[in-house]
Amino acid sequence: MKNKKGLFLIITGTMMLSASLFLVFSNFRQDRESSENASEILSELKQQISEPSESTSQPAKYDDIFREYENDDESSAEEEYIRIDNNDYIGTIYIPSLDIELPIMSEWSYPSLKLSPCRYKGSISEGNLIIAAHNYRSHFGRIQELNSGDSIIITDMGGTLHNYEVVQSEIIDGYNIESMDFGSDDEWDLTLFTCTLSGQSRVTVRAVEIK
Repeated sequence: MKNKKGLFLIITGTMMLSASLFLVFSNFRQDRESSENASEILSELKQQISEPSESTSQPAKYDDIFREYENDDESSAEEEYIRIDNNDYIGTIYIPSLDIELPIMSEWSYPSLKLSPCRYKGSISEGNLIIAAHNYRSHFGRIQELNSGDSIIITDMGGTLHNYEVVQSEIIDGYNIESMDFGSDDEWDLTLFTCTLSGQSRVTVRAVEIK
């Protein structure tokens, strides 16, 4: 009887280990594929974006996470974009300290997040842009490593460089929509967020545009 119980435990343990290894391998494969796709899109975007210039725009005053929403932000609708493979992109994001440069898709959806970071809501011009991305290491999987003062650079489709400085990082409950929009304050122009490994919370980074 003991032998049968021991054998059952061994088989069960082996199956659980195999399942865990499969999940790790699957996530690694998706990360690699996503990185390759994003690199191709980034190269094509750079060929179409105008020559970069410094931003001279003035920031404006300032809705469940990863959820469909009605976009009634007229300024967002007016954001310039470039279409590649039936997807619209509003610019690129570069995070020097993480050595990450990626395209930004105009509208988010779960399939779109597998390709690149997406505009969750808001706009560059209004100073309330929120960007969502998967926690792939090649996407936003390392944004929890960002510190206050770190630089984030967004280039819009007109070639204008928008320089941001990280001011705050926080973990937000996945169902707390209001905190994702405003948190404890509204003195920022850019928000980056991604899922924690558990999927229950969101790693959130806030930044202000430097004029």
